[in-house]
Amino acid sequence: MSVPAAVFKNALLILSDEVHEGSLRADAEGRITDIDGPTATAGYDCEGDYLLPGLVELHTDHLECHYAPRPKVRWNPVSAVQAHDAQIACSGITTVFDALRVGMDDDADLRAPDMRALADAIETGLAEHRLRADHFLHLRCEVSAPDVLDAFTFFEGDDRVRLISLMDHTPGQRQFVSLDSFRAYYMGKKGYNDAQMDAFIEERKARADKNAPENRKKIARYAQARNISIASHDDATMDHVDEAVDLKTAIAEFPTTVEAAKASKANNMAVLMGAPNVVRGGSHSGNVSARELAEEGCLDVLSSDYVPISLVQAAFQLAEEVDAITLPKAIATVTSTPAEAIGLTDRGRLEVGRRADLVQVRVVGNVPIIRGVWREGRRVA
Repeated sequence: MSVPAAVFKNALLILSDEVHEGSLRADAEGRITDIDGPTATAGYDCEGDYLLPGLVELHTDHLECHYAPRPKVRWNPVSAVQAHDAQIACSGITTVFDALRVGMDDDADLRAPDMRALADAIETGLAEHRLRADHFLHLRCEVSAPDVLDAFTFFEGDDRVRLISLMDHTPGQRQFVSLDSFRAYYMGKKGYNDAQMDAFIEERKARADKNAPENRKKIARYAQARNISIASHDDATMDHVDEAVDLKTAIAEFPTTVEAAKASKANNMAVLMGAPNVVRGGSHSGNVSARELAEEGCLDVLSSDYVPISLVQAAFQLAEEVDAITLPKAIATVTSTPAEAIGLTDRGRLEVGRRADLVQVRVVGNVPIIRGVWREGRRVA
């Protein structure tokens, strides 16, 4: 869809290596054509605000909250996608990888057909020009789940699937290295007593021993054959990282230890951490903090995870709080680095020839204000 050529003047442009006071021009095809000094006299006035590339979100399961807002309640999936999309766009996110669960617990409220219904609703929303952001699919595959391969068949041949994460939430490893944390989480969620919790832990460990190794390999082989990027989720040890390297993993998603994060980066994986971790000052599961990884020089990508607005907030917070991270470097964690980690080289930077995906931001206190969002030169929020 072509749009009128546009000029954005009086802006603080966040470029790859500097903050540049000036103006930006985009053509009718939604591509950046020029970046100039503060000489433009006509055009949209950014009023001295920051102008940065549209944010790129690789892992958010926020869509489920709109589709299942209460237990046993199902919202119209197209309406749910629209509501999710509106919140995503108004948070400055112009490219989003919607994370859908593949592999469920026996008592899960959502099943594989629900995930497929949401994927179909995204297609409908895009076809009918209902959506503001650019949407792709990220399949969160619980490799220890008995139904993960059957659930995966709902997405075979879907070209919108561009990222697959290999996940295993078995107690005693990865996210839940601490059994105390696992007990606290599940006893609060399910209301188990100690004996019931002990039985649940043993059942989960046996389930993982039976299912996880082979499922992990099968799903990875499928992704490799189709050039779908692979993320390894919650790696904690060198063995986890070695396994990820063998599976040709591109992204280390939420590593839980400094050791795993450093080893992943040394093996050319992009290290992804949660923006809520930055904003809150630590992991809600008691694992390594994103800020610590940033200070160690091994944080590449931020993801909003479950709070869309956290993405822009965390980027500005990193630049404010971590001495070694400049504002352009912080903004890269939510723009160029995630885009390029997933092979989207047409966006993520304010450069001539790239998409005019733009976000106007004013920083007031410690919470940035999103004042305007454009995707390919067309205003969407």
